[in-house]
Amino acid sequence: MRVMASAVLIMESLLMGFALLIAKDDATATALWLGGFLAIAFILNAGVLKRKGGYLLGSILQLCLIGYGSVVTQMYFMGALFTALWIAAILLGRRGEAIKAKLIAERDKKGASNL
Repeated sequence: MRVMASAVLIMESLLMGFALLIAKDDATATALWLGGFLAIAFILNAGVLKRKGGYLLGSILQLCLIGYGSVVTQMYFMGALFTALWIAAILLGRRGEAIKAKLIAERDKKGASNL
């Protein structure tokens, strides 16, 4: 789960970098600083996913990404798309971890019966 979520966050950081290139001519300095902060926050959040609060922070950053659509209107669509990827990464990651835990338990059970 963490690998897929980290990949989504790193891709969002790159997306914010491109959004800053689009916004550099029309946006205010505050909006550009906010975009730069978001790009860095996505990268840092990828490293914090080991902790439980990392996923909560990532979810809040998803809302900020959609909110950046007020500066660059295309970010409404891209933010929604990446939020869907974030949700899919969490759901599919949980399912994969459950399957992995089940296989490990079955292997350990078979190993214990062979003794």
